[in-house]
Amino acid sequence: MPPQLQNGLNLSAKVVQGSLDSLPQAVREFLENNAELCQPDHIHICDGSEEENGRLLGQMEEEGILRRLKKYDNCWLALTDPRDVARIESKTVIVTQEQRDTVPIPKTGLSQLGRWMSEEDFEKAFNARFPGCMKGRTMYVIPFSMGPLGSPLSKIGIELTDSPYVVASMRIMTRMGTPVLEALGDGEFVKCLHSVGCPLPLESKCIISESKVKIKKKAEQQTPVGASGTPKQGPGALTWEGSLFTEPLVNNWPCNPELTLIAHLPDRREIISFGSGYGGNSLLGKKCFALRMASRLAKEEGWLAEHMLILGITNPEGEKKYLAAAFPSACGKTNLAMMNPSLPGWKVECVGDDIAWMKFDAQGHLRAINPENGFFGVAPGTSVKTNPNAIKTIQKNTIFTNVAETSDGGVYWEGIDEPLASGVTITSWKNKEWSPEDGEPCAHPNSRFCTPASQCPIIDAAWESPEGVPIEGIIFGGRRPAGVPLVYEALSWQHGVFVGAAMRSEATAAAEHKGKIIMHDPFAMRPFFGYNFGKYLAHWLSMAQHPAAKLPKIFHVNWFRRDKEGKFLWPGFGENSRVLEWMFNRIDGKASAKLTPIGYIPKEDALNLKGLGHINVMELFSISKEFWEKEVEDIEKYLEDQVNADLPCEIEREILALKQRISQM
Repeated sequence: MPPQLQNGLNLSAKVVQGSLDSLPQAVREFLENNAELCQPDHIHICDGSEEENGRLLGQMEEEGILRRLKKYDNCWLALTDPRDVARIESKTVIVTQEQRDTVPIPKTGLSQLGRWMSEEDFEKAFNARFPGCMKGRTMYVIPFSMGPLGSPLSKIGIELTDSPYVVASMRIMTRMGTPVLEALGDGEFVKCLHSVGCPLPLESKCIISESKVKIKKKAEQQTPVGASGTPKQGPGALTWEGSLFTEPLVNNWPCNPELTLIAHLPDRREIISFGSGYGGNSLLGKKCFALRMASRLAKEEGWLAEHMLILGITNPEGEKKYLAAAFPSACGKTNLAMMNPSLPGWKVECVGDDIAWMKFDAQGHLRAINPENGFFGVAPGTSVKTNPNAIKTIQKNTIFTNVAETSDGGVYWEGIDEPLASGVTITSWKNKEWSPEDGEPCAHPNSRFCTPASQCPIIDAAWESPEGVPIEGIIFGGRRPAGVPLVYEALSWQHGVFVGAAMRSEATAAAEHKGKIIMHDPFAMRPFFGYNFGKYLAHWLSMAQHPAAKLPKIFHVNWFRRDKEGKFLWPGFGENSRVLEWMFNRIDGKASAKLTPIGYIPKEDALNLKGLGHINVMELFSISKEFWEKEVEDIEKYLEDQVNADLPCEIEREILALKQRISQM
């Protein structure tokens, strides 16, 4: 928590937009305390207007932070420092009094279910970073609502940042501006503080703020030295200026990777981020608020904050159901949320592609809202074939980050599947001329589009409904090249919670992991838990005790199973509607299913495969005793080691029951 000021306020920053007097008292105090600490030159209270947004985009264009993409309407490209391209799980922490409040104490090694930092260590880290960190910059005050303004399921935050890129992106991703302050009044809000960690006025340079002793030591150790013993100058050279250690900015992108820290203080309702300008680390409404902070609030208040898409699906008879689905990042959430079904007469509409906040209503229906206002989607692999609705959505009012640029002012990435016009060349995300022969991707694997949800051509009519939409099915899934069938249904709510806890998937580019190892990713929430995962499981299990609860059915899917030659067994994309049809009918009690040791799978002919050509159904649904013996052994070992004493006894029973069913195969 920012230290309290002892000598009263001496606010020297000039307010260039808005008025301090117009702010609710608690917001003003939050702003003034942090302005005194961070020492910005200017304060800009964001109103969220088109005019303000246009000015900020123009300013960033002048400063070289953004480029205008002339091929589209109001679309922009940002290229980041190559050291600031993804969520940094190793530098993302939750600060609580006791470690066990944040993570279970594992039997061996470090917890893989989050990172804890003590209050004392955080105080030191905070004081080493934030004093004076916004000198020469503007502090922007961003009032934002997670969820539709006025919804009983929504929450409000105030983010203070020195990044105009964050302002423009938060305007897309949240409901932002003056109406939020009016709705807040004297109510509670989550306090969010963010700095890129590079004070000015040194042009095109980032000052790394540490004590003089540490700086000098680092300069001596790391500054490239020429033959004469003097520091080398030129691209990437570190320089010593007085008592400050500086290095040139890359792509005009301020960041401070050495000192990056993203901290959550749930007891104080605070999120504090330093050193990274990248989305998941700097757009504090995204994973920080919507998942880590919100999951803790949800536990306290009796609801669920989950890493889930929400879609509406309507059958040819006009019956509609809403489903929520949890997949790890880059596993097809956005593609499923915006699917064009291949089945005649079926319709899918999108409520959200990433996050669901869900709460039982008085009638026992699990109601869900999408707390976001935009999509922050992975660009590579997005094409007219894989996700035509995403391609239509991003044609205007979109900020692209770390994609490639075509010489005619368009965007390009791996898997875009669009031929280039004659004579058109490509500039890569590293700002260099690019050709396929270069042997590296033109777009970063975690490059993104940030685009308004309202532009999606299949956005659901109820996507901003204050009461939320009723969830009848929950889907878990991940990338599993072997062993896991296309779809199965959990045997009960408790078994479904175990299925979520047992989720595993190939690692993705959304965080700093390398390679395609199979990682445990329970509930697709492993990087996003706001509190002890054992207590999280207990919270999910407790939903079965909710009065009059109409519990959704729980399913698991795997679109990514491969044959012996490494080819996908299932075509995916729009054909996934065939799996959704089976789920839809299972919820209605109409589709047939076969009991297996891991759950219910479709009976022969229960899955509509008309017009698909040859599908190796036998291999797609095969359940190998040898594979599942190893699978349950790995899951048991992981949960026993990582969750240890906090593993609920219901989950232990589900493990034993699954082992017994497999042994009888």
